[in-house]
Amino acid sequence: MAQQLEFFDIPSPCRGICQADERGFCRGCLRSRDERFGWMQMNDVQKREVLRLCRQRYLRMQRVSKPVDEIPPEQPSLF
Repeated sequence: MAQQLEFFDIPSPCRGICQADERGFCRGCLRSRDERFGWMQMNDVQKREVLRLCRQRYLRMQRVSKPVDEIPPEQPSLF
């Protein structure tokens, strides 16, 4: 498979929130502590992998937290 040349650096996904959740992931960008601190030393392949993992964490978080209107209502009791 042919590799596409990268002309621009991959920007950091940091959103400036920088607070860790209970699992240790940043609430803003969903990177782990090691991923945040090592970003500047990573090559483009590693950065893309971190971005893929962040996207995966985001999608998992969306599946777990269902909005109230998606929860099926219980049928009221007739008696």
